[in-house]
Amino acid sequence: MGAVGIAAVSIGYNVLHMPDAALNAANEPALPSSPMAQQPGDPESVIRGLQDRVGANPNDAEGWQMLGWAYFENGRHADAVRAYRHATKLVPGNATFWSSLGEAAAMASEHDPMPREAAAAFDRAIAIDPKDPRARYFMAVRKDLAKDHEGAIRDWLALLTDTPPGAPWEADLRRTIEQVGKINGIDVAGRLAAVKPIAPHPSMGGGMSVAAAAIPGPSREQMQAASQLPKGQQDAMVEGMVSGLEAKLKANPGNVDGWIMLMRSRMTLGETVKAASAYAQAKAANPAQAGRIRDEARILGVPGV
Repeated sequence: MGAVGIAAVSIGYNVLHMPDAALNAANEPALPSSPMAQQPGDPESVIRGLQDRVGANPNDAEGWQMLGWAYFENGRHADAVRAYRHATKLVPGNATFWSSLGEAAAMASEHDPMPREAAAAFDRAIAIDPKDPRARYFMAVRKDLAKDHEGAIRDWLALLTDTPPGAPWEADLRRTIEQVGKINGIDVAGRLAAVKPIAPHPSMGGGMSVAAAAIPGPSREQMQAASQLPKGQQDAMVEGMVSGLEAKLKANPGNVDGWIMLMRSRMTLGETVKAASAYAQAKAANPAQAGRIRDEARILGVPGV
């Protein structure tokens, strides 16, 4: 499952599990926790806070969803599955809950790349929302696993066509299509060229880069609910998220989209020196993409660019 495995990491992790809470602290604080348990930069404190939240209110579907995301981000995929199951039972009509469950189940499986629970969850998600990008991506993975490589490529191309301009997963999705095409002797160059990337729109709200802003995140209702938290809890939660992203980039410095996200996060938090440091590290680690990194940093207002 070589190409499929690469693809799953690209879409599942880089794209669909980067919540806007870590990217836009002013608008989307989405993982509340206990102020006693929360310590900036400590992902486990976020998990403990969410465990306390659902423990106090087991019918809090959004709390279970957020707990599932926190588990997933920390590599605890089996725990994420259990949390997402609670969310889907409480709100069975939410496509995001189902596609999140499906992805977690796929990642938790040690041998079967598409276990029965994952496949069923993606089916439910698509039935509720045929445009759910996570479910669409993994439905194509399922076709590829079934040796319907042409069908998988066709579905990925359709997803690419619907991808928001400049979205951070565009390059990964294109690379997945290229890899699966190459492995299976399918010429995709012309079809990929027909889906032309569109430059980020200059009028994006707040001057933010489309590449950093177009990532699916918590719902508006979730954001409104989380905004009721005391500011200290919000700030500690967000700093923990951003620190977690920074740690992942140290392990994978070639993730240019991740560096752009980190720069945006630091600028949103008013941490301009740290944003400038992220910019310097991103360029040093990715000299071939220095131009893109510079352009994104300029849009974000990173000092010294």
